[in-house]
Amino acid sequence: MPTHTRIRPFNTRDTYPEQSLDNDLAQAVVAGDTVYLRGQIGQDLDTRDSVGIGDVTAQTEQAMGNIAMLLSECGSKLDEIVKITVYLTDIRYREDVYRVMGRWLSGVHYVSTGLVVDALARPEWLVELDAVAVIPAERTTEAAEQRQRKAAERGEQL
Repeated sequence: MPTHTRIRPFNTRDTYPEQSLDNDLAQAVVAGDTVYLRGQIGQDLDTRDSVGIGDVTAQTEQAMGNIAMLLSECGSKLDEIVKITVYLTDIRYREDVYRVMGRWLSGVHYVSTGLVVDALARPEWLVELDAVAVIPAERTTEAAEQRQRKAAERGEQL
């Protein structure tokens, strides 16, 4: 059995067709009992369409929804997040972004790092959330079975 599982693998040719990229990535990787998520932005993971262009609140809602969905597919949950790194393209977005995160993560007590950057991968993206979560030891077998089911539903093989 592999030491880690890739969830929702993709190639950057499909995600960024306007760029000359050819990288094999995944939306999430489960390594042991740790879940590492790719930075999530205002993008629908199924259609790859940008969501909430010009609206940092809508983009943060989409990113948090993506995080919740990916964690579920990995066998983890929002309340098992241990760290989030927040990337903002403008410091003035901070309150709106953290307000949305606070609604989704009330009572979680994760650690967080916030950065202001010049730009993200696409100019319309205003915020990116990079999360790490855990899967409790008592649920590791159940979580592995759940990952297999979710991958099969998407027509993927793990």
